[in-house]
Amino acid sequence: MRNRKREKEEHLERLWGMKEGEQEAVEYLEDSMKGDFDAQLVEELAVDGMVALSEGNRKIVLTESGEKEARRIIRAHRIAERLLHNVLGGEFETGACEFEHTVTSELVDSICILLGHPRTCPHGMSIPEGECCRRSEQTTRNMVIPLTEAELNQSARIAYINCRDDHLLHRLDDLQVRPGINVKLHQRYPCFVIECEGASIALDEDIVASICVWSQGPPAERPKLDLSSKEKKPRPWWSKGFMPGRKRPGKI
Repeated sequence: MRNRKREKEEHLERLWGMKEGEQEAVEYLEDSMKGDFDAQLVEELAVDGMVALSEGNRKIVLTESGEKEARRIIRAHRIAERLLHNVLGGEFETGACEFEHTVTSELVDSICILLGHPRTCPHGMSIPEGECCRRSEQTTRNMVIPLTEAELNQSARIAYINCRDDHLLHRLDDLQVRPGINVKLHQRYPCFVIECEGASIALDEDIVASICVWSQGPPAERPKLDLSSKEKKPRPWWSKGFMPGRKRPGKI
């Protein structure tokens, strides 16, 4: 049985993405949604005052009320992606798609607070602010800084990674560079070198700048796993920096 409400939300979600990409063509909406596009549903959204059609129904934009509803859906989706990526560490897209249609704004705000009011989803897309973010703006201002601005050899906890490159996010994740992990900035010249989970890693400046850390400790530190009685797995040579007998590994 078709869920008309959910289908409308899917169209509004895609229209928000078009707004971010400065696209207004109905043809673009149809192509991006493929077989899920429903012309009759678009007409219903127009009747409901959620969208405005122009130029012979060739262009479409969100109205003020449509933008408000789309913002709510997008916020829930991207908060869910951040939760699944940061806390559960699994595949997040499918779960986030289900999440956005079934939760209240109050629950989304609660999760946002739990995650420390993240600014971006794992894809690097902006998460629309909620009321909880606006209330906490004064107290959290200047608490998160790029790792490039951190003090040398001072431990800092990663708040989030501001990056839209999925490939780079996965490579950083493989090196344990992810939200909640403590890192140190060892050097800035001739290249940036950070320490993460006992490994020294050389990175380009723009990558280090995308790693955002707490300049002051966040209220709830992640419990540290005691590995003192367990054998640590060897790190791959390319994550350890220079090793005698090898050429210096390239930066990522």
